Amino acid sequence: MERQQYVCPKCGNTHYESDQFQATGGNFAKVFDVQNKKFTTVSCTRCGYTELYKRANSDAWDIIDFLIN
Repeated sequence: MERQQYVCPKCGNTHYESDQFQATGGNFAKVFDVQNKKFTTVSCTRCGYTELYKRANSDAWDIIDFLIN
């Protein structure tokens, strides 16, 4: 994957922090507390503007997450 230069659309800053988080989606997932939605975040270090990018789900990791919780 080609890495592109980040430029914040709000303030023009070129520095960012990247992180990831998981969220629950759908009724079945909520009942069993399965966090089956995965996202990567890119946040501007100056103004805090954050973009979310949905990550592809892996069925194997979803099963492991279910068993651990």
